[in-house]
Order: sequence, then structure tokens, then C-alpha cells
Amino acid sequence: MSIRIVQLGTARAADEGLRIGTVRRPPRGVPKTEFASRNYYDVWFPNLSPSAELMAQGKAVDSDAEWARFARSYKAEMNTADAGKVLDLLAAMSKTTNFSVGCYCEDESRCHRSLLRQLLLEHGANMHD
Repeated sequence: MSIRIVQLGTARAADEGLRIGTVRRPPRGVPKTEFASRNYYDVWFPNLSPSAELMAQGKAVDSDAEWARFARSYKAEMNTADAGKVLDLLAAMSKTTNFSVGCYCEDESRCHRSLLRQLLLEHGANMHD
């Protein structure tokens, strides 16, 4: 059992399980009733996405230094009691079921989901390769 980190809107793996969208906004132009069937997400959980202000900063990143600043800020946002409880819950669930979390970004290395992967590992999650 494990957590996959995925790009929302891409084909699902056979054993992926529930897909959780950790994005600030739902997909544009897609009816809510079609989010799952179009491989976006089954459950929307914006609690693990960057704040709107930080997301704007992240979209403007074009250097390693700016990315490092974004990463520090995102991790600071996730360093709250509530976010920690959510990360602990997801880590515990990864021991008993398969599920995935994701974002729309094409490049995971410059997306908050790469940082979310690190945070989940720090909370003891089983992660899929």
C-alpha cells in the first residue's frame, strides 16, 4: 500500500486508488460531475495546496533561488498543527490503502507536489516510486 504523486488530468494507474486533488482551484471548464471521469480527482482537498498568494509566487519562479524561497514558504505553511495532522493521517492511510495526491503542473520538480512528497515521507508515509 502506498501514496502516488500524480499530475492531475493524466491517465490513472490500475492500482492507484482514490485520487486527491491538492490544488487551490478546480479544473477550468470541466463540469464538477466530470472531475473523476476525466482523471482530475475524486476528492478535492485544497488544504495541502499553497495559499493563493504563494501559488502566484510559485507560478512566477524562474530561478533556483526563487524556487528555494517558494519551497521554504510552502513548508512553513505546512508546518501548522492542522497540516501536520493531515500529513500524519495520509501517512497512516498509506500503510493500509493505495491512493494518490496531485496537482496540474507538468514539471513535478517545480511543483508543490514534489515538496508534498518530501513532507509525506517525513511523516512516515509509504510512497510509490
